[in-house]
Amino acid sequence: MSPSSTATSSPAPSSPTAPSSATAPGSSLTAARRRDELARTVGGPAVDVLVVGLGATGAGAALDAAARGLTVVAVDAHDLAFGTSRWSSKLIHGGLRYLASAQLDVAHESARERGILMERSAPHLVRAQPFVLPLTPLVSRGQAALAWAGFRAGDTLRLAARTGRATLPAPRRLSAAETRRLAPALRGDGLRGGLLSWDGRVTDDARLVTAVARTAAAHGARILTRVRALELTRSGARVRDELTGEEGEIRARAVINASGVWAGGLVDGVRIRPSRGTHLVLRSERLGTLPAGLHIPIPGETNRFVLVLPQGDGRTYVGLTDEPVGDDIPDTPEAPETDIGFLLDVLGSALDIPVHRDDVVGAFAGLRPLLDTTPAAGSGAPARTSDISRRHAVLTSPDGVITVVGGKLTTYRRMAEDAVDAAVTAHRLSARPSPTASLPLIGAAPPRLLTALAAPRRLIRRYGTEAPAVHALSARDPYLAEPVLPGHPVTRAELLWAVRHEGALDSADLLDRRTRIGLVPADRATALEIAEELLREAGTTG
Repeated sequence: MSPSSTATSSPAPSSPTAPSSATAPGSSLTAARRRDELARTVGGPAVDVLVVGLGATGAGAALDAAARGLTVVAVDAHDLAFGTSRWSSKLIHGGLRYLASAQLDVAHESARERGILMERSAPHLVRAQPFVLPLTPLVSRGQAALAWAGFRAGDTLRLAARTGRATLPAPRRLSAAETRRLAPALRGDGLRGGLLSWDGRVTDDARLVTAVARTAAAHGARILTRVRALELTRSGARVRDELTGEEGEIRARAVINASGVWAGGLVDGVRIRPSRGTHLVLRSERLGTLPAGLHIPIPGETNRFVLVLPQGDGRTYVGLTDEPVGDDIPDTPEAPETDIGFLLDVLGSALDIPVHRDDVVGAFAGLRPLLDTTPAAGSGAPARTSDISRRHAVLTSPDGVITVVGGKLTTYRRMAEDAVDAAVTAHRLSARPSPTASLPLIGAAPPRLLTALAAPRRLIRRYGTEAPAVHALSARDPYLAEPVLPGHPVTRAELLWAVRHEGALDSADLLDRRTRIGLVPADRATALEIAEELLREAGTTG
């Protein structure tokens, strides 16, 4: 069947907020819904809360506020998860690295939030990931003992956070043979064994943000992408529709600035010190089968590792760096050759299989929005960005704008809750306590129910309870069942679903955020025509 006929075989909702029978009521984000809600919002009555930024924290703040019964508008100059939230290692950390620097509160918060995501909020998107730390000749026995003590302490964090053993297995020691079975690419010479540990891993960080934003929409929040905040004030913001160029005002009783590395450009006095984290993208066949991820110690460092992260989609990520960047913050950071060379060198220290520059089929870099708390110029050398605390901060400007910065993907929910708490207190809003610690996201269900769904396992891990509806699009139409490009599992049905329910407005939304095809430039070029064809046939306009 042609794309024209498939695009009309299952009509989009007749009104912007009408739900599909396969989705939670009010959760579908569409071009029509955006257009309608934008027209009602700009120049309209004041809402309780305006959130600026639709990364994980901003989407989380929109959900938190809406779930408390407040009226909410959330805007982003680009798309859902356009900034830092889509450039992570896809890990939901339990806080182990923060124990090493004595940040006990951050460690416990991370472990607690990991458990909430894995057992309540998003068990369809976040699951346990095994990691092997190989005990190579470069790892001394003292370093191995320290790492083992750390993994045991991390398991104590799991227990303190009340995360079940069935969710996260216990760490254990591995023989050299077991280590090679889990990581065949490792160099065997001098290998003494390994240490097996577990942490949380999200199927796709951008998909997590999309689920949070759609859940916020189901609670009544207006989620408006391509709306740039030009100026924030006590009573709202001056904004511009990036699709039409039209400007106007959104009035709000409270404003939350969750724009990440760009936060300082909207509120005076907020100093951000971005740190760049770079990842490589390799074809999975280059390293062979990897049943587990790898922690490869960085030579000369006692508590830093390069991670090898198999993705299950024919790709493997290798990361990450932690380098300071200047004041010029681009929309899409580039991965410099120095970072790429560093990561390849660390790989070469442990792997039997040589990985060369031309094996790197893609690379991406994200900027961590770290709060700059360094002394004034001349009062001492600034700390390394890797040493800056990952605690988040909620700041209130003199005119009442709430800014939330710092933190990490794992703790987005707590950051959002704290930001909304501050807004409620500062502006005396009438709101219920936050319910998000026990609130399932779109697609969430207990694992025993997810495994019973009539859909491929890969779709269940990306869509949860909506997987059968996505699969049904393919079952009804052979055209939609075809992959978007050879050798990659994403189907055309998934692109159509993203247009109908996930707010995708253009090919970049489809290829770079609703799917991760665009991480490999050659794959993106191959898939671009199909993405644009589906958008045309679906009649998507802003």
